[in-house]
Amino acid sequence: MAVTDPGTGDARWMRRYHPAPADAPRLVLLPHAGGSASFFRPFATALADRFDVLTAQYPGRQDRRAEPRIEDLTEFADRIHRALPSDGRPLALYGHSMGALLAFEVARRLEADGRAPFAVAVSGRRAPSVHREDTVHLRDDAGLIAELHALSATHSSLLADEEVVRMILPALRSDYTAVERWTCPPDAVLSAPLLALTGDADRWTGVEDTAAWAAHTTGPFRLKVLDGGHFFIVDHWQRLAGLVSDFARDALDALGTPA
Repeated sequence: MAVTDPGTGDARWMRRYHPAPADAPRLVLLPHAGGSASFFRPFATALADRFDVLTAQYPGRQDRRAEPRIEDLTEFADRIHRALPSDGRPLALYGHSMGALLAFEVARRLEADGRAPFAVAVSGRRAPSVHREDTVHLRDDAGLIAELHALSATHSSLLADEEVVRMILPALRSDYTAVERWTCPPDAVLSAPLLALTGDADRWTGVEDTAAWAAHTTGPFRLKVLDGGHFFIVDHWQRLAGLVSDFARDALDALGTPA
């Protein structure tokens, strides 16, 4: 069971699965389209001794299923930005797939209001400047389910359960609507160090598209390619934890802040 009150910030949006170490830097995790906070629990557990790990719980799923869903990525980022704790603890962001775009947009807002994250990590998403005309959100339910199978985002046995599918599809469609209607502002560049990760067999996010994230920061950039498809992170929680932790430590060291 998640500790739903992170101490500061909006408890509807931010979930903590483990007590926060005293004075540890904070890491905020942002799930993929159709995803929920619990997806990142193994990752949060792997980093619980090094970070105050908070995971975003989006409206329209799990215990927030009755709340209105969001179909605009700008509004999504605005809401997450407002929900973040503002207690002065150093903060980093990591997002996968849709969560990568949200991490980028939230980081832009934090930099604008003087609370710049000390590091940003993204995975499973092409750089914001690599635009394609995607229309997954316009598909019928069968088309959305086919997309889930192709991405290996959900175990096929769950997709065979009509009740589970009914719960997943509305949030998934809204999330895809938000992502596919969003366009990158031409001046969208961070100053924070940026780590970009991808799977070597991800048909949706190739290495070249991931490397293009380098153009979206004036700070240090690091690219890592791991084995696997779009959800390669599920097979690499421990390694991913080490990569993100090392990147964050290096960023804090550069700032002269103890990790």
